[in-house]
Amino acid sequence: MLAPKKTKFRKQQKGCIRGSAGGGTTLSFGQFGLMAVEAGKITSRQIEAARVALTRKTKRGGQVWIKIFPDTPITKKPAEVRMGSGKGAVDHYAAKIRPGRILYEMAGVDKAVAVNALQLAAAKLPIRTKLLIKDEDPWI
Repeated sequence: MLAPKKTKFRKQQKGCIRGSAGGGTTLSFGQFGLMAVEAGKITSRQIEAARVALTRKTKRGGQVWIKIFPDTPITKKPAEVRMGSGKGAVDHYAAKIRPGRILYEMAGVDKAVAVNALQLAAAKLPIRTKLLIKDEDPWI
């Protein structure tokens, strides 16, 4: 699973995800893409599950680009521990996603296969997404 090799600080505060995506809003590599419609956090496990679904559906044909990386540490305290006594240990990593961000891109496969695969990948993610096709969308 994806995780940063090294971080400046071990733990982070939650914060809130406001506004729309600043970068990564256009298809840069592939013909087909999956764009986030709402804000949220996507864990490294969810990113990997969607990637596996994409590659299996296309029978390892074509190319897949993951355009997000989980760099935010999420902490968790152990079960049945009393309140207080500090912040918990780092449990996993997540990517903070803002609306308009491209999550995955695909190329080298048939349109029907790509659409089917991206719909399957979207089902693995906790946020609402939208399918992008380079030839059909005039603003891309």
